[in-house]
This record gives sequence, C-alpha cells and structure tokens, in this order.
Amino acid sequence: MKSFIDVKPDSHFPIQNLPYGVFKLKIGSEPAIGVALGDYIVDLTVLEKKGFFEKTNLGNERVFNRSSLNNFMSKGRQTWRQVRTVLQTALSDENPLLRYDEDLKKIALVPMEDANMCLPVEIGDYSDFYSSKEHATNVGSMFRGKENALMPNWLHLPVAYHGRASSIVISGTEIKRPSGQVKLGNSDSPVFGPTKLLDFELEMGFLIGPGNSIGKPIPVDKAYDHIFGIVLVNDWSARDIQTWEYQPLGPFLAKNFATSISPWVVTMEALEPFRVTGPEQEPEPLQYLKSKGDQAYDIKLEVSLTTQNQKKPFVISKSNFKYLYWNICQQLAHHTINGCNLRTGDLLASGTISGPAKDSYGSMLELTWRGENPIKLPSGEERKFLHDGDTLTISGYCRGDGYRVGFGEVSGKILPAN
Repeated sequence: MKSFIDVKPDSHFPIQNLPYGVFKLKIGSEPAIGVALGDYIVDLTVLEKKGFFEKTNLGNERVFNRSSLNNFMSKGRQTWRQVRTVLQTALSDENPLLRYDEDLKKIALVPMEDANMCLPVEIGDYSDFYSSKEHATNVGSMFRGKENALMPNWLHLPVAYHGRASSIVISGTEIKRPSGQVKLGNSDSPVFGPTKLLDFELEMGFLIGPGNSIGKPIPVDKAYDHIFGIVLVNDWSARDIQTWEYQPLGPFLAKNFATSISPWVVTMEALEPFRVTGPEQEPEPLQYLKSKGDQAYDIKLEVSLTTQNQKKPFVISKSNFKYLYWNICQQLAHHTINGCNLRTGDLLASGTISGPAKDSYGSMLELTWRGENPIKLPSGEERKFLHDGDTLTISGYCRGDGYRVGFGEVSGKILPAN
C-alpha cells in the first residue's frame, strides 16, 4: 500500500501508520484532529465536513472538530477500524477522489512545519506500571543485592502506582528542575533543595478507549478492545527525592512534577503486524492474568542526549517494547480486577523499559549504575544524571517491509530550578 503523497522510506508516518494527534496552525486556528502522513497532517475536520465518514458508524456525527481525541476514542474498535479503512482508501495512490482534488488538498493537507502539536487526549487518570523484569532486577540489585533484587510479589502481579495526570505535558515542553527534601549520607535530618539526581525513564503508555463501569472488571481476553493506541512516555524522576520519600507508600514528589508524552497516538491496528511473543512467565500467572497469543510488540526504542556542548544528539540507549514481562492486556486486567473503573482517555504507562544488555537500560540510574560509571559524550563531557541545559529525546518505531510505523519522538529540555 502506498499513498499519493510521497513518503520517505525512513519516515515514521507512512500510510500503514496514520497516527492520530491534535494540532493548531502556528498562525491562528482552533485545535483540530488530524493524522500524520509523511511530512503532512491530514485535517480530519475537513474530510468530516466533506462527508468522508458518513458510511461508518459515525454517520453525520462530528467527532474531529474538537480539542481532544476523547470523543472518537469512546466509539470503540469497530468504528476505529471503519475510519482507518476510509482514510487508507482516500489517501491511497490508487484512489483519485482526493488525489486529484486540488482545492480539497489545499485545505486538508497541512505541512507539519506550519503546525504546533497539542496534548492529544484529555487525561483524567494516569497509572504507571513497573513491568520490565530487567529494570526491576537492576534497581533491586543496586539497593538490596542480587539475591533479593525482585520483591516477593513482582512475579505474581503487575506492580504500579497512581501518577499525576495534571502534570502530563506534550513533547517539547521544557522541564524545570524540581526541588524537594533530600537526606544526604549519614545525616540525621533532610535538607531542602533542587534535585541533583534528575533522571529520565524510557517508557510507553496506552490510552483507554471505552472504559468500564465501577465494580465490573475487564477480563484479560477482552482488554485489547479497550485500548485505543500507544504513545511514547518519559516519566521524569528525581532519584534523590525519591529515595527519601518513597517509603512506605511509593513515589510522590519525585515523579509528579512532569511526565512527557509524544503527540502522535499510534493505533493498535497499525501495530498489529508487529506482534511477537513476550517473555516466558514463571511462575504461571493466576487465572485472571493468563493472556493468550502474542501480546508483545516489536517496537525499537532509542534514547539520545544533547547538551550545551554536545549539539549532535548522542544515542545513550537502545531498547525494545517487547522486553516487558507484563503485557498491556495483563496490566489493564489487573488494574480493573478489583472493580476499578477506567475512563476514556486514561493513560497507563509501562514503567521503565530496560533490555538485557547494558546499552539497553532505560534510565540514567541503570546506564551509569547509580553514577559509578558515567556516560562519556563525544564532546568530552560526562553524565551521571541530567544537567541543566540537557535535552533528552526518546524515539521509537516498528520496521516493516520497506516502511516504518513510528511514534515520532518525545523530548524535553532541563531548565534550572530558579
């Protein structure tokens, strides 16, 4: 399948992808919903007005002239698939309807360079899992030793904490270095000040489409139909603040100052060709967590760093979404098993995604092993953790036959505390 728009082979946004996002023209406009195609945004409000989606379940309903994807996401998988089919047909190089309508193309195709991206979803709730066995083992080994690296519950359930939805920001948002209480060395009392151990966490997150009623869990074999799509996530972390505050209730100020997500939501339909078998789970999960088939996805992930001296992005980690021990359907099923109600737009993040090799770890904490082995940059600089002026960028894509299905990137520059 090819589009009538020329798309480079290494583009993240061929016709096989068509991720959804919310954009505004740089010169005066209201937010609108579009899909990415090559270097363009296809404005779905324009196609909607022209009646492109009238033969889908949407009929004459207007769902794309909005500032978020929530209304469309609530419609369910059958409608999502119908709209995707309409778009791929309309944008195909074999379909003359849009290809040769120059007036329509002028208003429907927006160059990406002319637009600013917005948060794609109104996120009501945000939960962050801890689903990478490699990451949990690394962190546990640092603080408890290899023999006690994994807590007793870890192999039996997807561990998670509830994050702060209000501080989720779009890629490109600058991140102010947070301050908080830190306990230094053998000191008896904590001190207050900016974090000295600012870190990133390489994650991905999935967005809820139709939710569930309170008291009605979503079975693991029905979880897929509640997942609209996936975004890149950077769960910024202040490690020194976290070390002092997390006992006994877990992360708080060390995490809730900012979480960055990518602007484009890649649908599960676009990811379908990239399903793979996930890690073997031993011991066998309890019945409500037993998922069938291939529930992992081969998504290549890369982390790069630029500094005030290191202008060219320097890759510091390469990982893969397929390394996650607990898959997204298991995460969703566990989240709701007690009757918790998820709502359209809720974000569930994976937790740090680390691989088996040292260069595939998903945080500075692991890459530098608590700062003992600093990262050496081509500029001559070293990094144990992130400095003011640093920009951290995460990107990800699936490799198809002659094309990529990508997520773009999520990035953020660190600003001083004051």
